[in-house]
Amino acid sequence: MTGKSIFKAICSAQRWKMLQKEEVLIAERVLLKYLPRSFQVYGFLHAFNRNKPSKVQFVVDQWPDFQVIMSRPDREQELTFAPETTIYCTEKKVLKKMLMEENIIDWSTYIPGGCNVSFTSMLSEVSTNRKVSYRRLAVTHSMYLPNSSFLLKPTFGSEVESKISSLNLSHVDLVNRTWKYGGDERGYNYITFLISNFPSYCITDDQGQPVSWILVYDYLAIGLMYTLPKYRQKGYATVLAHAMARKLLADGYPVYCHIEEANIQSKKIFKNLGFTEDPSYRDVWFEYNI
Repeated sequence: MTGKSIFKAICSAQRWKMLQKEEVLIAERVLLKYLPRSFQVYGFLHAFNRNKPSKVQFVVDQWPDFQVIMSRPDREQELTFAPETTIYCTEKKVLKKMLMEENIIDWSTYIPGGCNVSFTSMLSEVSTNRKVSYRRLAVTHSMYLPNSSFLLKPTFGSEVESKISSLNLSHVDLVNRTWKYGGDERGYNYITFLISNFPSYCITDDQGQPVSWILVYDYLAIGLMYTLPKYRQKGYATVLAHAMARKLLADGYPVYCHIEEANIQSKKIFKNLGFTEDPSYRDVWFEYNI
């Protein structure tokens, strides 16, 4: 048997299933019914089904009536960064059993990810059971545009729109150095992947260097929004967020973002653009094997 055949045989013996291409299409339609709570996995599914480059696989507890669906690093690819392990779950006991007993995650690697904040204590318990380190990175609001009619145009900044351009690979180091969760080789490789394959916008100074920018993660969330301190309070972030929302709407992608609870300014920007949220719901972002 080849290495790939052995891997598939192991999967078939597990009490979980790795989805094939046609099943990923079905899973996307299922998770569409549960937005915004399913965005973390739905974004990956949506991108995959539209042939965007992907570094993840999708696994479920059972098929077709799954209670847990998870994105995880694609074990058949050579990876230069750690793709997010994201989880949507309607039955916590099933998820806990999968994480505790099944070989569903490679616990020997660094694992960043996200899921419902109500799973935080269970994730900590899993880390103890698996004897790996665990850290909660952030709790976030999931803000989104239900459709194009919700998007509001900024009341200022029209003169800035002419300065908007896209990031390129010469800008990777700058974005990586200023990203809260970057600054290392993993971050550099991830941002290179994003700029190469997903939309990005920036506003440049007179020398053509970015002073404010915004990207899209591989799970299609708007993110990595940043303005150099010297250029703040000029409305640049608002103009870029509006431009990115329009771009994603035009391309048929979901329009959403995850805003950390303490980031009041960013939440205000997206709220003023017409983004909404489920006030009863929060996501948690975590790391294993730090």
